[in-house]
Amino acid sequence: MVHPAYRRHGLGLALAREVLAGESALPVRIWAHGDLPAAARLAARAGFIRTRGLWQMRRPLGGALAEPRLPPGISLRTFIPGQDDDDWIVLNARAFAGHPEQGKWTRADLQHREAEPWFDPDGFFLAVRDGHLAGFHWTKIHEGGGSEPVGEVYVLGVDPAEQGGGLGKALALAGLRYLQGRGLPAVMLYTEEDNAAAIRLYVSLGFARSSTDVMYTHEPL
Repeated sequence: MVHPAYRRHGLGLALAREVLAGESALPVRIWAHGDLPAAARLAARAGFIRTRGLWQMRRPLGGALAEPRLPPGISLRTFIPGQDDDDWIVLNARAFAGHPEQGKWTRADLQHREAEPWFDPDGFFLAVRDGHLAGFHWTKIHEGGGSEPVGEVYVLGVDPAEQGGGLGKALALAGLRYLQGRGLPAVMLYTEEDNAAAIRLYVSLGFARSSTDVMYTHEPL
């Protein structure tokens, strides 16, 4: 980060080069908050390449939301801490097997979030078929901090064996209706810019892209 009064003097490039000056054999990754030409130019001059884009999408929560239409044989209930943890970890790993972070969650990662003040199992929906988890929608509420509270589609996942049958949309609607019932004016989410299926679903539910964060990577020589 460079103070606005000191920009355009080469400080950003000097900082990036200092980060790269070590002997590490690991790649270096940086996030740019906003898909801005200045950040792209700086990254290119320092030898970084764009490797990931993360969309933030938003929609208002006013107006009617459709009832979730669950596939045959699927029921919906909420998460029970201590009972569903291990089964959820297994499903999360299956649903996000190709994701760089989400699919690697451990039980400790889940329990850490269960201990957060914002955690609410009433907003954590599980789809169940024959006693086994088939999908989930974990919502989150961002409170205050001087700004208007907003809901979040924190994590939405479907077992690969259940994809294509409308379960993702049904789970999304269940969570949106819950957040709407909490009186929230809007909801947001993050999704990878190359996840075309997820983006199609969210656009069909009234979401639109509001911003983009970009990851740049420098590979060691």
